[in-house]
Amino acid sequence: MSHRFFKIVIILIIGFSLFTCIDPYEPQLRSFESRLVVDALLTDENTSNYVRLSLTTESPDDDSRVSGAEVIISDDLGNSTTLAERYPGDYRTDSLLFRGVAGRSYTLTIETIDGKRYVSDTCMLYPVPEIDSLYYGRDEMFSEETGEFRPGVTFYFDSQGENTSGYYRWSYDEWWKFNAPEPKLFEYLNDSTILPVNEVKLTCWAHRRSDVIDLEITPPGEQMDCFMKPILFVSSEESDRLLIQYCAEVKQMSLSKKEYEFWKLMAELNEAGGDIFDKQPFQIFSNISNVDDPDDPVIGYFQVSGVAQKRKYITFNEAAALDLPVYRYECDWIAKGEIDYPPPGMGKGLTFNDIYKSFINSGYTFIKPIYRDNGDLLRLVFVLPHCAECTVNGSLQKPWFWEDLY
Repeated sequence: MSHRFFKIVIILIIGFSLFTCIDPYEPQLRSFESRLVVDALLTDENTSNYVRLSLTTESPDDDSRVSGAEVIISDDLGNSTTLAERYPGDYRTDSLLFRGVAGRSYTLTIETIDGKRYVSDTCMLYPVPEIDSLYYGRDEMFSEETGEFRPGVTFYFDSQGENTSGYYRWSYDEWWKFNAPEPKLFEYLNDSTILPVNEVKLTCWAHRRSDVIDLEITPPGEQMDCFMKPILFVSSEESDRLLIQYCAEVKQMSLSKKEYEFWKLMAELNEAGGDIFDKQPFQIFSNISNVDDPDDPVIGYFQVSGVAQKRKYITFNEAAALDLPVYRYECDWIAKGEIDYPPPGMGKGLTFNDIYKSFINSGYTFIKPIYRDNGDLLRLVFVLPHCAECTVNGSLQKPWFWEDLY
């Protein structure tokens, strides 16, 4: 669950406790009480499952991570695994020793370092049908910001199979390979010492996880049939996603009825926007509770899902074959030298060192020098940071599954 989701939940909990939609009310403010926030997911995927623990805080600058807790996941056959804390507040299972199994029920137990004990409801891991195919096609989507239709591609998927739980959620991850359009090639030390950089940060991979809540119910006893279900739209001219190679990964997850209701509530909160008076207030619920103190509510949910997934790549040439407009970077050079700052009257003009410091302090990145024909330094070239180093918006580390297809 995203940071945005927790922020919404916290705001609403505080807001609903202070206001009512029936009569004007002057709230009596109470002292702040910190609450445990749990982001936990258990699936049957061959990957580490996680439990992330934090606390609500009065200030966003406070360290909210909960370290030193004992976190255990147990099943209905008496098996259990203790999660290891890999980073402060981030607990993980060993993917080689533990994974969820469809048809079994699981319970999450948390004991914090101060002795508080929290236990989840018992949650069934329902099987989920496979995604038969994932594909894309040229499409257009209306933009409320510009009032125009944006060209791009929509990803669709087909899935059918036996319905077990009847409740489903879909999500997606995006990865794309991109280049810094004006890579930083040199390091400026002074006007007589400009050296090549040790590493040109030209090519990176970006990753984005969906924050859309996409839910559906299939009536009990009926076959689940999804044909050409749209899951994701990618505009070709609003980002660099389709400039080299792009990958979409779609996940189809089974839910229990209670977890479906939880996600449905979250979707309604997102639709309500930031105004707590848009809808009648309703109780935020969790499937995790403090076993010794029922008045200590937990924020978050222990999610248990069967998962089916599918990946699909699209290269630049494949996108171009759809006659899509191409994204253009706004990365204009700013080239300045002493010649551009002549001394006023008998005063002194700016030196190269002055120019360099001025642009660096203004948030620009130096990328290279320009020399005269005789070898003398003429100008320094600056661009915005995201134009010079791909690590501003991505990572040099290639995703483990990535295949270059162009």
